[in-house]
Amino acid sequence: MGKATGFMEYNREKPIERNPHLRIKDWKEYSAPFSDEALSRQGARCMDCGTPFCHMGMELKGTTTGCPIHNLIPEWNDLVYRGRWKEALERLLKTNNFPEFTGRVCPAPCEGSCTLAISDPSVAIKNIERTIIDKGFENGWITPRIPGRRTGKKVAIIGSGPAGLASADQLNQAGHSVTVYERADRPGGLLMYGIPNMKLEKEIVERRISLLTEEGIAFVTNTEVGKDISVEELRNKHDAVILCTGAQKQRDLHIEGREATGVHFAMDYLGQTTKSLLDSNFEDGNFINTAGKDVIVIGGGDTGADCVATALRQNCRSVVQFGKHPQAPEQRTADNMWPAYPNIFTLDYAYEEAQAKTGTDPRQYSIQTKKLVKNENGEVMELHTIQMERLRDEEGSFYFKEIPGSEKIWPAQHVFIAIGFEGTELSLLRQFGVETVRNKVKAEYGDFKTNVEGVFTAGDARRGQSLIVWAINEGREAAREVDRYLMGSTVLL
Repeated sequence: MGKATGFMEYNREKPIERNPHLRIKDWKEYSAPFSDEALSRQGARCMDCGTPFCHMGMELKGTTTGCPIHNLIPEWNDLVYRGRWKEALERLLKTNNFPEFTGRVCPAPCEGSCTLAISDPSVAIKNIERTIIDKGFENGWITPRIPGRRTGKKVAIIGSGPAGLASADQLNQAGHSVTVYERADRPGGLLMYGIPNMKLEKEIVERRISLLTEEGIAFVTNTEVGKDISVEELRNKHDAVILCTGAQKQRDLHIEGREATGVHFAMDYLGQTTKSLLDSNFEDGNFINTAGKDVIVIGGGDTGADCVATALRQNCRSVVQFGKHPQAPEQRTADNMWPAYPNIFTLDYAYEEAQAKTGTDPRQYSIQTKKLVKNENGEVMELHTIQMERLRDEEGSFYFKEIPGSEKIWPAQHVFIAIGFEGTELSLLRQFGVETVRNKVKAEYGDFKTNVEGVFTAGDARRGQSLIVWAINEGREAAREVDRYLMGSTVLL
């Protein structure tokens, strides 16, 4: 703890973001790094708690509390305060394979459980993390780590999202020969096509993939296991397999008019937009274009917010986002006390941009879509909604009740469904013969073995839709168990 009174002397400084009026004109990252001096002050605010809840990594009441990969946060906060950046990088990489991803797109549950956050704004952990890794690349401190020996064992990983990449990185460093199979044309999974460029520029993902390739990992793209290569052939060529296929089955909206043209899943919209940007800077036209259109996003989460930000950059005429829950409170409530993740009202990047462009927050709360109406050409033209009231029953459980007379009609030529995911796609799992439960691969956390010999699983495919830090956690831990399976003991932590 470099400065014992730092948390009393320095205030939390707001993360630097580009002007929303300007950033909606391009697809570059909306955030910007702090100066070294500002980060030294922010690092000084860390209290070096006796029990640092920021890196405990667990779930409380269904939400993540602290860092699931158990980052050594107080240690590198102190090193940043002292200006010892290279040492801070070494401590950061002890637990996190990809800080350049988590430092940009993680919702930072570590900050919600920061001890300082009991009474004051938390330490700016996420911004410090991002700057440490960015400095590592800028200064040439991050170089390929070529394993000194090879075990002769071969591992196939299906899926190149954060869980698959973390598993691959760990197993490669343990000396195994790793091949990652990805059905898309570029590796990265969710990181490449699920998160828009203004949150995570794809050069950042490509840089990491190139580094992993230099270190010995093979990436096979445009290859769907079970179709382009059989499960039998894959298993015969490898000593172990890890299923990291993610939770890609999007939850649908089963209402009248769903079949109308112009109604899309959110991830299809985001993925096509990113691919067209990377392939041709949108010149190929292979994307859903909302220019001059009224856009409605159904679903109040981060994916829905990304749809809002994307539509704004396409110069939509209007954009509204529907959420079924009431607006979050300004302060923690009695049932959402520290160190649980704070369920409070925030103005994320997409909503700041909408306010800058339209003067209003695009979010509508406690609202339910009743039906979609299409024109004579089968194209969606309007949505019918009703307001909902959230009530408690006698047992204390919440339920929703429609409010009579609150019906409303909204114009829309594009509707994006962003109401979450039901689990992973089952066709490949059936070919492997692995057991499933609620559309997820059945395997115990900490063990990660399926019912099929030599086949493991990790990430959203096992746990369901979750955070990138949980995917990295599971990827690392599954790699450890695969190493143990192959060698009888493990060198991985």
